[in-house]
Formats: sequence, structure tokens, C-alpha cells
Amino acid sequence: MKTIIVPTDFSPVALNALHYALALAKDLSAKIILFHSYQIPVTFSEVPVVTISLEELQKVSDAKLQELKNDAEHVTSHQVPIEAHNVLGDVVEELATLCNNYRPFAVVMGTKGAGAIERMIIGSSTLAAIKRLDAPVLIVPPGATYKAIHKIGFACDFNHVKDTIPVGEIEALVKTFNASLHILNVDYKEKHFTGDLTAELTEINEMMAHLNPHYNYINSKFVEEGINAFADANHIDLLLTIPKKHNFWENIFRKSQSSELVLHSHLPIVAVHK
Repeated sequence: MKTIIVPTDFSPVALNALHYALALAKDLSAKIILFHSYQIPVTFSEVPVVTISLEELQKVSDAKLQELKNDAEHVTSHQVPIEAHNVLGDVVEELATLCNNYRPFAVVMGTKGAGAIERMIIGSSTLAAIKRLDAPVLIVPPGATYKAIHKIGFACDFNHVKDTIPVGEIEALVKTFNASLHILNVDYKEKHFTGDLTAELTEINEMMAHLNPHYNYINSKFVEEGINAFADANHIDLLLTIPKKHNFWENIFRKSQSSELVLHSHLPIVAVHK
């Protein structure tokens, strides 16, 4: 049975991600691990002061997580097995430990942006999870609801494809959903079509041939806007990307209108690693 880990901080965006994960789990006959990590709140003055005892904090946290588990079981009519894990510690570090123990199909997280800076990036815990976890991280935008995944869009820059594309992980996603794979490359007036690109295209064709992908070349000045426009026009259900240094994710988190479009898109994004 596949396992889906769903971290929660009990916020509305986390609750929305849980509802998405529950529907996904039902579709895949998977189980859910509902996860919460709590830390001791400290008030900083001249001398840091702990505002609540560890025992009380754990008690409150346990109660909230159990209530959420009960609600989730009710929503699914007890058709999805659900476990609850409540731990003291850093959320990403504890998530990494949980992933090492369970080897999940995916970690499903919501996005959030309460402050002026956070609105420019995916919530700090989600971004850290993308960078830190080996498991796929499926990011659910605010308000997104689950629907069957028939088309997966793979945002690819055709750069060092042999060393960076996790073919096995992509194949697992495509076959799990019995979906078609659409490889998306954004270029503007074909300025990137060089001899090196021809070699990369030959390489990726050989690597991905067994998945029968559709290649889509998007003419746009801006990567994020081009991908989102194509996804909307062609009914892409899930966008897949590979976090790489100096690539899609680092560009996408810059303060810009295009990053805002991604954050407020209805389209879920799954990040997978080589």
C-alpha cells in the first residue's frame, strides 16, 4: 500500500492540502500519515521565557491532531487508513526522518504567504522540504481541489538531462496515474536552439522514449507565465519539476509577478529529485 505523508500546522492551507491528499489516497488506495511537529514557544525579552510547559504543549497538540484525524476519517467514511504522528522538533528534520522510515509515494503540503516576503515564495517549511526531502513533494495551491490526473506537464530546460532527470521517478508517477506526459520547454524566438540543445534533445528522446512523451515548445519571454498559460490552455492536471541549482525553482522564487502567478495558480506542482 502506498503511503502519503501530510504535514499540518492546522492552518486553512494545510487543511486544503489534507483534503486534496485524502481524495488522492482514496483514488490510489493509499494510506495517510497525518504529521504535526511542534516547538516550545519562547517570548524574547532580556531573558527568553518559555510561555507554556512542554507537557501542556504536547497535550494541546495531541488533541488538535486527533480532532483533525477524526474529521479526516469522517470525510472519507473510514475508507482511507489514517495514522497520526505528533512530535517535538523541527518540521523538516522530523519529516526527513519520517520519510526515511516510510518511503512515501509523496509528501503533500499546502502553500501559504502570510507576510509580504512570504507571499513571494512557497511557505518556508514547504520550500525547505522541497530542498531537503528525497521523497516527491506535491504542493497544493490555496483553493485547489483534487481531480483525476490524466495529463502531467514536465517543465524541462534541456540542460544536462542525463545527469539531472530522474527517469525512474517520472515513470512511476506516469504509470501510477496512467497519465500522458507532456514535456514543456519555454524559449523565446528559439534563441536557445543551438548545437548543444540538439545533443540534449537526442539524449532525452532516448531516455524517455518508453513513456511516449509529447514535446511542447512554448514561445514566451517568461518561463513561469509560459508554463502556466500552456497548462491552462491544455488542461494539464499536475506540473512536475526538478529542483536544480540556478534553475527553475531558484528563478521562480524571485520577487516578481510571474512567481505570484505560480503561487496563486490552481495547478498542483510535484517536485522530484534525481
